[in-house]
Amino acid sequence: MLLNVVICGIGGQGNILASGLMGSALVEKGYKVAVGETYGASQRGGSVMSHLRVSDTRETGVLIPKGKADIVVAFEPVEALRMLRIYGNSDTKVIYDIRPAYPLGVLIGEDKYPDLEDIKKEIEQNSGYSLPLPATEMAVNAGNAKAANIIMMGALAALKEMPIEPEEFFGVLSQNFKGKVLEMNKEVFMVGYNAVKEGGGK
Repeated sequence: MLLNVVICGIGGQGNILASGLMGSALVEKGYKVAVGETYGASQRGGSVMSHLRVSDTRETGVLIPKGKADIVVAFEPVEALRMLRIYGNSDTKVIYDIRPAYPLGVLIGEDKYPDLEDIKKEIEQNSGYSLPLPATEMAVNAGNAKAANIIMMGALAALKEMPIEPEEFFGVLSQNFKGKVLEMNKEVFMVGYNAVKEGGGK
C-alpha cells in the first residue's frame, strides 16, 4: 500500500502542525511515513504544503510526483484547486475549507479573488470526490476558532483510504496537548470526522 496525501494552505493556518500530528499517528500505528514540506513564501500568508506519503511495506521519497496524489486536503479553496491541478488526477479525493484567505493584492484592490462557485465546480469536475467544508465556521461553533486544522484532520481520517481511527489520532494529541485544550481538540476532530462520514466518507 502506498498512499499519497497533499495537505496545503497558507502560512498561519496550522497545516504543518496538522500534517505532523497525522504523520506521527500513522508512525505510531506502524506505517512507514515520509513527510516533505514546501513553502511558497517565508512570511505569514504564503503558500505552505506538506506531502504525506504512507506505506506499509517500504520507504519512499518525501515528495509526491505530479499527478499522483490520492487525497488533497486544503485549508483554503484556491490552494485546493491549485494543488489539484498539479498533483491530482480524476480519481483524487479533495476535502477543503471553503473560507477564502485573501492575499494582499486582493485586499488592496489590485487583484480579484476567483469566484468560489467556479472553484467548486472545477474541483468537482476534475476529481473523483470533493467535499467543501465550512471548517473555520465549524471550529468557531465548536468553541475554538483556531482549530480548523484539527477539523480538517478529522475529515481526512474519515476517508476510507486513511488507515487511522479517531482513538489512534487522540493518542498523538495527548502527547501534544493537555487538559481542556486536549478535550477541545478531540471534540473538533470528531466534528470533521463525522462531517465526512455523513458526506460519504469512511
